[in-house]
Amino acid sequence: MDIDSASSVVLQALTQATSQDTAVLKPAEEQLRQWETQPGFYSVLLNIFNNHMLDVNVRWLAVLYFKNGIDRYWRRVAPHALSEEEKTSLRAGLITNFNEPVNQIATQIAVLIAKVARLDCPRQWPELIPVLLESVKGQDGLQQHRALLTFYHVTKTLASKRLAQDKRLFQDLASGIYSFACSLWSHHTDCFLQQIYARDEPTALSSLERTLLSLKGSHNIYRSDVSRQVGPESTCREKLEKTIILYTKVLLDFLEYHPCAFIPLIQRSLEFAVSYVFTPAGEGVAFERFIVQCMNLIKMIVKNEAYKPAKNVEDSKPESLEAHKIKTAFFTHPTLTEIGRRLVSHYFLLTEEELTMWEEDPESFAVEETGGDSWKYSLRPCTEVLFLDIFHNYSQTLTPVLLEMVENLQGPTNVEDPVQLLMKDAVYNAVGLAAYELFDSVDFDQWFKNQLLGELQVSHHRYKLIRRRVIWLIGQWISVKFKSVLRPLLYEVILSLMQDPDLVVRKIPFRTEQFLPYLESIFGLLFHLLQQVTECDTKMQVLHVISCVIERVNIQIRPYVGCLVQYLPLLWKQSEEHNMLRCAILTTLIHLVQGLGAESKNLYPFLLPVIQLSTDVSQPPHVYLLEDGLELWLVTLENSPAVTPELLRIFQNMSALLELSSENLRTCFQIVNAYIYLSASEFLQNYGESLCQSFSDLLKDITNEGQVQVLKVVEIALKVSPILGSHMFQPLLPAVFRGIVDGERYPVVMSTYLGIMGRILLQNSSFFSSLLSKMASECRQEMDQLLGSVIEMWVDRMDNITQPERRKLSALALVSLLPSDNSVIQDKFCGIISICIEALHDVMSEDPETGTSKDCMLMSHFEEPKLSDDEEPPTEQDKRKKLLALEDPVHSVSLQHFVYEKLKAQQGLMGDQGFGVLMETVDTVLVRQLQEFLQNL
Repeated sequence: MDIDSASSVVLQALTQATSQDTAVLKPAEEQLRQWETQPGFYSVLLNIFNNHMLDVNVRWLAVLYFKNGIDRYWRRVAPHALSEEEKTSLRAGLITNFNEPVNQIATQIAVLIAKVARLDCPRQWPELIPVLLESVKGQDGLQQHRALLTFYHVTKTLASKRLAQDKRLFQDLASGIYSFACSLWSHHTDCFLQQIYARDEPTALSSLERTLLSLKGSHNIYRSDVSRQVGPESTCREKLEKTIILYTKVLLDFLEYHPCAFIPLIQRSLEFAVSYVFTPAGEGVAFERFIVQCMNLIKMIVKNEAYKPAKNVEDSKPESLEAHKIKTAFFTHPTLTEIGRRLVSHYFLLTEEELTMWEEDPESFAVEETGGDSWKYSLRPCTEVLFLDIFHNYSQTLTPVLLEMVENLQGPTNVEDPVQLLMKDAVYNAVGLAAYELFDSVDFDQWFKNQLLGELQVSHHRYKLIRRRVIWLIGQWISVKFKSVLRPLLYEVILSLMQDPDLVVRKIPFRTEQFLPYLESIFGLLFHLLQQVTECDTKMQVLHVISCVIERVNIQIRPYVGCLVQYLPLLWKQSEEHNMLRCAILTTLIHLVQGLGAESKNLYPFLLPVIQLSTDVSQPPHVYLLEDGLELWLVTLENSPAVTPELLRIFQNMSALLELSSENLRTCFQIVNAYIYLSASEFLQNYGESLCQSFSDLLKDITNEGQVQVLKVVEIALKVSPILGSHMFQPLLPAVFRGIVDGERYPVVMSTYLGIMGRILLQNSSFFSSLLSKMASECRQEMDQLLGSVIEMWVDRMDNITQPERRKLSALALVSLLPSDNSVIQDKFCGIISICIEALHDVMSEDPETGTSKDCMLMSHFEEPKLSDDEEPPTEQDKRKKLLALEDPVHSVSLQHFVYEKLKAQQGLMGDQGFGVLMETVDTVLVRQLQEFLQNL
C-alpha cells in the first residue's frame, strides 16, 4: 500500500466509518477490515491520527484500528504479520512528538505505545525509554503531560510481564528512573498544595494530574490531610481521592516490599488507619476505597511474618522483636475488643443498597466478589479478610467477644425486626469465617440440631436472609466439625432449599461427600438453575458448583450429564462477549471430560472447536481462555480412545504457543507428550519437523529446568517410537552428544542427556553409529576414540542419574555394546561392568514366594486396577503408558539375564583365556558381586 496515494483513500473510508448512516458505515468498515492485512496500512493510520487538522472522530478511529492491529498482526508468528521494516518505521513515528491536544486520543496513543513496548522493548525498541525521559524533562506543559502519560502506561505494562528475564530488565529500568520520578512528584505535589490553599482550582487540577502520573512507581511516602479543604462538589475532589488512594498504595507497597525499613512507621500507620476506620474521626472524610486501603494496612501489619518473633525468642532478629513490641503495645484488650465488635456490628451488616439489590436483582446480589485479590479493592471482602487475620492472631481476646454476640442472638428472631435480622446475619457470618479458630469453643453439632436446623425451616419471606446465611455457615463448618451421621439430614435440607422460591437462597455452596443418593436430584436442580439465571456472574457460580459435583463423583456423573452436554454449546455461543463466563465453561468441560473418560469423544464436534479458539494466539479471546483451554486440550488427549484428524489438526496452534515461552510451557509439553502417547507415528510424521524447529529455538534461551522439560519430550518420543523419534529429532541430538562428551555440569540435564542417548544406543543402534560417525567427523576424531570418551563420561556421571528406570536403561545400553572385538570397548569393559552391577543392586529384589532374586522392574501383563470408591479410574493415557511399558526394554528385559547373555557372547567371541584376561581388568569385589547376581542362571 503506497502511503501517499493510500492516505486519501483510507481517510475517506475512516470518515465514512464514523457516519451514523449504516448504508455508508457498513461498506466502509468492510473495506477497512480488508486493508488490515495490507502492507503500509498502519503507516497510513499513523499519519492520519498524528494530523491534528483532521476531524477528531476520524483520528480516534484511526488510533483504535492501529491499536487493534497490534494484538492481531504485530507478533512475528501471527498470520499476515507486519514486516520488520514497517514495524521499525512505525516505532520511530510513534515517538516523534508528544503534543496530542485531545485527552482521549492521547490516552489511546499511550496505551498503543505500551502494547508495542510489551512486545518489543527493549530489544527491538531501545530508544523508547530515553526518548520518553527526555520529553518528560521538557518545559512545554502539554509535551510533559503526554510524555508522562505514555511513560506511565509503558512502565505499567512492562511491570506486568512475568518471565524472569523480563523482570530483570524492568528492575534495571526502574533503578534508572526512580530518583527522577520522585523529584518530579515532589515538585508537582508542592505546586498542588499551594494552589488548592489559594483556591486556584483550575491550576491545582492540572498540577494534581501531573502529581498522579509522576507518582506511579515511586516509593516515597507523603501524606497531607487536605480532604476537608476540598468539598464533595469541588472539581478537584475526584482527583484528590485518587491521589489519596495512590499515597496509601505507596505506603502499602513500601510495607510489602521493605517491611524492616517500615518498622519506624508501624505505630503512626496503625494510629492513623484505626482512627479513621474504627473511631468517629473518619466520619465525613473517609470514603470507601480509603477505608479499604486503611484496613489493608492494618491487615498487612498484623499478618507480616517479619514482625513476628521466632518460636525460640532468642533466635529472633532484633527488628522482629522491635516490631512485635510496637504491635503488642498498640493492640491492647480494649482496642482489639472495639475493632472486633465494630467489624461485625458495623462493617458486616448488609447495606440498604445490598438489600435493595437482593429484591430487585437477586442474581447480581448473589454474586459476591470474595475470590482472588478482591479484598484489596472491595469493602466487604476486605472487611472479612481483616477480621480473619485479626481473629487468627488474637483469638484468645476475640473468641469471648464473638461468643457473647452469638449468645445474645440465640432463639428465633422476630421477622418484623430488621435490625436484629441484619445483626444475626453479621454474627453468623463471623462465626463461619472463624470456624477453624472456634473449633474448641463451639459444639457445632448441637448448635446445628438445636438452633440452625430450626432456622432453616422458617419460611417467612424476610427470614430468607437468615436461611441463606445458615446454609453458608454450615458449608463453612462441615469440613471443620460436623458428624457424618448428620449429613443425610443436611442433604435433605439442601434439596428443600434448592427449590426455595428465592434465587439467592438457592445459590448455595455445599460439600458433595457422601451424597450420591441425592446426586440425580441435586444435579437436575442445578442444571435447571443454570438455565433459569441470566447474569453471567451467576451462571459462572452455578457452573462452578456443577464442576465441583462432577469432580467429586467422577464417572458416576455419566447418567446425568445428557442435558448439560446439549446445553453447553448454546451457552458457549451466547457468551461470545463474556470471556470470564467462557472460562467457567472451559473449567466445567475439563471436569466433564474427566468424568466421561473415553466417552468424551462424543463431545468432539463441540469440544475441539472450543479448544481451537481458546489456544489460538492470533484470536483476541486467547488472553482470557488460554490457560483453561490448554488444560482442556490436555485432558481431552489424556481421555481420547484414539486420534482423529480434527484432534491432530488442532496442534497447528502449538508452534506459536511455544514461541511465547510463557508460564504455560509445562502444559504445552504435557500436550505434546499426550499426542506422542496417543499416536506417535501420525503425530511425528505431521508435526515432528516443525516441533523440532520450535524446540531448537527454545533451547537457545531457556533455563536448565526448561531444557530438561524439552529434552524429556524427546526422550518420550524415543521411548514410544525409537526409529521415527530418532529421525524426527535428529537436529537436536548433536548438542546432546556434545553435552555428554563435554561433561554437562548440571546433574539433571546430564541425566536427561544420558537417558536420550541410552534409548538410541539400545533401541536404534544403527542410528547411534551414524550419529557417532557424524560427531567424529565434526570433532576431527576417530570414531573409536570418541566412543571411548562417551563411555568414560557415562561411567563417571552415573551418579547424576537418580531414577532407577534410567539407571537400568544405562546398564542395558552400555552392555548392549557387547560382544565386541573393538579394543576401545574392551578397554572400557571394567566401567561397563561397574555400571551393570550398580543397576543390578538397584533393580534386584528377593521374591518372597521362591526365595530367589528377580528384576523388580519387570512387567509381564497389564491388569485393570481395582479401585476404591474415592479413587479416580485410570485415563486412556494411563492405559497407553501401561501397554507401552510392557514393550519397553526397561520393563520387559531382565537386566540379570541380559548381562549374562552378553558376557556369555563375549566369552564365546574371545575364548575362555581371552575372556579371563578381560575379566581380570575388573575389581575383584565387583567380580564377586557379579557372580552372586548371575549364580542361579
